[in-house]
Amino acid sequence: MVGVGDTVGVEEEFHVVNGETGDLEPAARRVLRGADAEPELHRSMVETASAVHTGLSALRADLAEKRRSLVDASGRHGLAIVSAGTVPSSGSTPSRVYPDERYERMAQEYMQLVDEQQVAACQVQVGVPDRDQAVRITRRIREWLPTLLALSVSSPYFAGQDTGYASYRTIVTSRWPTVGPPPDLDSAAQYERVVATLVESGVISDAGMVYFDARPSARYPTVEVRVADSCPDLDDVVLLAALARALVTVAAEEDDAGRPLPEAPQVLLRAATWRAARSGLGGHLVDPTTRSAVPAGVRIDALLQHVRPALEARDEWDTALELLAALRSRGTSAHRQRQAGSHREVVLALAAETAKG
Repeated sequence: MVGVGDTVGVEEEFHVVNGETGDLEPAARRVLRGADAEPELHRSMVETASAVHTGLSALRADLAEKRRSLVDASGRHGLAIVSAGTVPSSGSTPSRVYPDERYERMAQEYMQLVDEQQVAACQVQVGVPDRDQAVRITRRIREWLPTLLALSVSSPYFAGQDTGYASYRTIVTSRWPTVGPPPDLDSAAQYERVVATLVESGVISDAGMVYFDARPSARYPTVEVRVADSCPDLDDVVLLAALARALVTVAAEEDDAGRPLPEAPQVLLRAATWRAARSGLGGHLVDPTTRSAVPAGVRIDALLQHVRPALEARDEWDTALELLAALRSRGTSAHRQRQAGSHREVVLALAAETAKG
């Protein structure tokens, strides 16, 4: 029988850009004709989804192959693929949504929010067979989600400006009505009632529009961790997958042991997310449990110790340490982008990093 955390998968969103100028190009359909990928909200975006895996090596190989498929397909048309929360031209020019009935309905309903939703995320799917437990797990892991965001930050630029944020994607998406930390729910029935109310009220049109930072998947027996920016360096994606799966595993063990569900005011959880989006690893992060600000490195180390038993049980502890050390050494993508030069140079560097796989 498949247990909690036995399987993991990743969905990556990408920008389609002009291979010379680095500007967004509404050319997803051309790319999709020759790539193992799916359309996304905008015509300048595509998405890949890995198969279901049990080990990190196979997951990485799968994601690398899908990136190669996108890079090859885009290159035939003078285009490039970028894995990052935003590119500098994100939000500069409204683009038409991909020709899909659902996307067109969203554009009519949400207007400017859709126009500016030229952002890309990385989502980790962790197997959780029991949906009641999946809801409780999202509540148990939510205090750690801003730390995952801080590791992934890759969106300092928007509408041609340096926003001052490490993850401006987080700020853009925060305006949607169903975004943010998972709510105080403890059963699938409660969760489904909330979703049904949101649909019936017309706030959202379907369950797939619940965009909590972690949620029970609308389609699969998984917990979906959705807080992270897309990452140009594939090693960072693998690190996020390892940490997210370990968080879910530890949360399930706490749930099985009957430990009380953690309490944290939503305002502090939202503040912790904002803090991570603002400074990434370059400052302090908020600990919603102790209600204090701590250096980002301290919070990361606390996360590592929290999930160490789950990582060691899967022989992934050394891998996680190695990947994290590499990330700390090179700096976050947001930090590296600010060292790259012009906006064009930023995007071309991101495209090269994405293609490296």
